Amino acid sequence: MADLRRLTELIGRGDVLVLTGAGVSTDSGIPDYRGPGSPPRTPMTFQEFIASRDNRRRYWARSHVGWARMGGAQPNPGHHAVASLQAAGLLSGLITQNVDGLHTRAGHPGVIDLHGRIDRVVCLDCRDVTARTRLQRRLDALNPGWSDQEVALAPDGDVVIERTETFVVADCERCGGRLKPDVVFFGENVAKDLVQRCYALTDDAAAVLVVGSSLHVMSGLRFVRRARSAGTPVAIVNRGPTRGDDLATLRVDAGCSETLMALRAGLLSSADAGAPSPAGSPARP
Repeated sequence: MADLRRLTELIGRGDVLVLTGAGVSTDSGIPDYRGPGSPPRTPMTFQEFIASRDNRRRYWARSHVGWARMGGAQPNPGHHAVASLQAAGLLSGLITQNVDGLHTRAGHPGVIDLHGRIDRVVCLDCRDVTARTRLQRRLDALNPGWSDQEVALAPDGDVVIERTETFVVADCERCGGRLKPDVVFFGENVAKDLVQRCYALTDDAAAVLVVGSSLHVMSGLRFVRRARSAGTPVAIVNRGPTRGDDLATLRVDAGCSETLMALRAGLLSSADAGAPSPAGSPARP
């Protein structure tokens, strides 16, 4: 496959910044928002979440069930392949738009969780941060049997439950305030200092590799635009079109795990054998 050979050559030069989206985690059983065949999703916005306790009850009633399933998801071969490329010295950084924490669990150090982590909970009033597992235990005690419902998992740990008025919401143990997953909701902004850190990584990278993202939201697309404006090569691996296709130097329409595993096999087998990398320069240790 010519595109895979070109992609292998590009990544083999090193100093590659990787940006991942929901498509990387679909092989772990977590559905994406905009992949081929994905049903329409209407996630709760930040403005809706803070508007009323009833909205927060509806959110937590659904998210509590979703976390009982999403919390057990495991890193897939794609996550492990990215971690291997990092360990081999080929990557300069990893930015993920996912909130599932699977890159970190695959052993990838220094992951930038652009949209936060759903395994943490933050109080909107006192800013105390606690583990999601602790909140799950509290919600289980307040709502016995609720998480046993058989429902389909949606992106970001959401599920569809129509009747939620009997669900009991847990408040912050520290101040009695409003609890929210430590993630960036739709309608909420990524912290400015984190954005600047990602821009710096983009500016320093020799190439940018986007994997499993439609780049539909600006939070990820802006880094692709930044790279393109600087003349930095951009490669996109995704099933279906993306909002950044016209900015891409190389476009591979294929599955994330299969492509990442092929990259790993092509690059690291050469390194293990002491052979030159596909770009003709010595492979990194």
